[in-house]
Amino acid sequence: MTYTPSEFLVDLLNAKSPSGAEGQSQAVFDKYVEARSDSYERDVLGNRIATLKGNGGPSVMFSGHLDELGFIITYIDEKGFLYFATIGGHDRIIIPGRRVLIQTKRGVIKGVTGKRAVHLMNAEDREKVPKINEIWIDIAAANKEDALTRVQVGDVATYDHEFELIHGSVGAARAFDNKCGAYIVGETLRRLSADNESLKAKVISVGTAQEEIGVRGAITSSYSVNPDFAVAVDVSHSTDHPDCDKRKFGETKLGAGPIITRGPNINPIVFNKLIEAAKKRDIPYQLESDPRPTGTDARAIQMARSGVATGLISVPLRYMHTPSEMVDLEDVEQSIRLLEGFAKDLRVGENGNW
Repeated sequence: MTYTPSEFLVDLLNAKSPSGAEGQSQAVFDKYVEARSDSYERDVLGNRIATLKGNGGPSVMFSGHLDELGFIITYIDEKGFLYFATIGGHDRIIIPGRRVLIQTKRGVIKGVTGKRAVHLMNAEDREKVPKINEIWIDIAAANKEDALTRVQVGDVATYDHEFELIHGSVGAARAFDNKCGAYIVGETLRRLSADNESLKAKVISVGTAQEEIGVRGAITSSYSVNPDFAVAVDVSHSTDHPDCDKRKFGETKLGAGPIITRGPNINPIVFNKLIEAAKKRDIPYQLESDPRPTGTDARAIQMARSGVATGLISVPLRYMHTPSEMVDLEDVEQSIRLLEGFAKDLRVGENGNW
């Protein structure tokens, strides 16, 4: 039997939305979430803030970021080759030899990332990882003048890698980090909206902007939302592949359910409520710990205003920040069920003080 992924998720995965240029993923979030919300806001940073008003219970913010890694054009040389800076944290060894799509005022321009071929390197050069200024984008331009008719400095690009199923419910995509998190928070609100009358909690699902360059959307949206509780949704490393020392990185795997984080960034009441919600509904889950502020929206939300009782769940993912991130979509579905349960279990008068 062929696994059928959600159209909402696939549309998000195929949207091109590097940090600061999230327009395509914003449009997808708008399409699927706005009509199911009691109120819906767009802010100056590009966040999408969807609200179900609830019935007198505490407010809970669910956060998943809409942006992804990318490139931004910084220079066009006389021969028409494009040089770029990276948006977000790239592994430079992966960049060369990739097809890319450049977003321009004139539409999408195709290109290829190039570097000097291995045959033209000496033995020492072959052992080096190329610097960013030693890689370029080739758009088959005749010269600089020709290139400038199609692109300009400041245009952004992403890898030309779309979503596809690999086997069963396991898929690969350019930007599971973190389109699956944005999908989870949006889809959770959509499902909760079907039973809005019995929902006590006020639920605010936020598609955040610019996470990959410093959780910037979470900083501003958590300030404006000012929730009682929050759960950030992101991806985390699945350590079930070769060359991954579990003594250093812990033990998590694809297909074993969402990862629930413990540590200083996590409010213990929220953590316990997530565990209780999972057990109550027979949702499989995994644990990881982080001794520092996490590299997710949770780090910003926890410190908003006078502090927010914050939790973090993550979808296990292999090969993070590559063009072919791998996820089991059943883990995505279980994450939605977990957030639904967490929201439904909140009662009037509850808070995260401890």
